[in-house]
Formats: sequence, structure tokens, C-alpha cells
Amino acid sequence: MNKKLLNRKVLVTAGPTWVPIDKVRVITNIFGGALGSIIADESRKSGAKVTLLFGPGKASLPKESKNLKILKYKYYDELSKLVSRELKNGNYDVIIHSAAVADYAPVLSEKGKIKSGKKSLTIKLTSTKKIVDSIKKIKPDIFLVKFKLEVGLSKDKLINVAFQSMKKSNADLIVANEYSDVIKAHRAFIIDKDKKVIEVLGKRLIALKLINEISKNVRLSYV
Repeated sequence: MNKKLLNRKVLVTAGPTWVPIDKVRVITNIFGGALGSIIADESRKSGAKVTLLFGPGKASLPKESKNLKILKYKYYDELSKLVSRELKNGNYDVIIHSAAVADYAPVLSEKGKIKSGKKSLTIKLTSTKKIVDSIKKIKPDIFLVKFKLEVGLSKDKLINVAFQSMKKSNADLIVANEYSDVIKAHRAFIIDKDKKVIEVLGKRLIALKLINEISKNVRLSYV
């Protein structure tokens, strides 16, 4: 077996995040974390020591082992704190940030339960802080893989938007997805800093191609 990430420490985020409306209701998204789970497992098979931060998704998870640890979260705030803590304390070489992070959260979250029976209900939302934009600020030397999902964009437009997004976060690679492609067979585009594009079809192959691209930039360690 080709150990492309031998002895490297890899942090993977996967799954959706919740933001609370009240004690019993949340805003979330439809993504289950399947790709991130596969990436974590394939990274382990490639020799890496992996920590998977997994949200409240429905994807099947790999088995934990001495080289694969799983930490679960539900809420945006929990993921934000976990990422910060792991980056500061975990000595990671790579972070693959595939989690579907909430972009908006209620300005106020009801401490109890919002009563039913209202004819209408208005919830004011505010933008959340971009976790991915904080990663290189916390750990400048980490190899960052960002993910970008868009809806209804052509291939060329998607690649251009993703490339600009990668530069904004100072990421080293970005995986660009268009919604309809994800729902079908999951076509994705892996883009590097030179705007070289690799088109990949299928979650398992995306994971393998991504690991291959990471290994070209992160030297193997035999320590």
C-alpha cells in the first residue's frame, strides 16, 4: 500500500453544523459528511494520523483506531472551538476543511422554546465568522484544503469563483463543487495555486486524488 502521507498528522472536518433558534430547534443544511468521512479513512490508509471532526450528519463513519480519532460536534460554536483547539495543540501538517459550516446564525436565540401557534415568525440572521479564514492565522505553516460549493454555475465560472475563494483564505488547494453534480455522481474540481484543475468523478476518487495532490506538496516523514 502506498503510504503517501506516512506519519503526517491530518485534521479533517466533515458534516453539517447546527445554529440554534431556540432550545429545541436549529438551522442546518442537507449535507451528510460522506466525502469528509471517506477522506479521513483514505488519509489513514495513506499512513497519516488522522483526527476527524464530524458534525450531525448521516454518513457512515470509519472505525476509530490508533491512527484515526473521531471527535463529534453539533453546533457551529463547538466546531469553531474544536478547530482552534486542535490547531493550537495538535501539531497538524494538513487540515482538510470539508465541513458544511453555517454561514448565518440567529442574532438572538430563544433561551427556552418559541411557542407554537404564531401566525408568522421573523428570525433575524447575521453572518458567522468564517472558520476557514482563521486557520492560517492560527497555524500559518499548515497545508490548508478548502471546499467551495456553488449552485447553478457553469464549470468555468465555478472554477473562477473557487480560485478567488482559495486566495482569500490563503488555502493551498480548493475542491470546487456544483450542487447538481454533488447530488448526482459527485463531480468535483481540485484546483491548486497555479490554477491547475483536476476534474474528478466519485467521492472515493476525489479523496484519493486529493491525497495525491497533498502528498506532492507535503514531504513524507519517516520519523
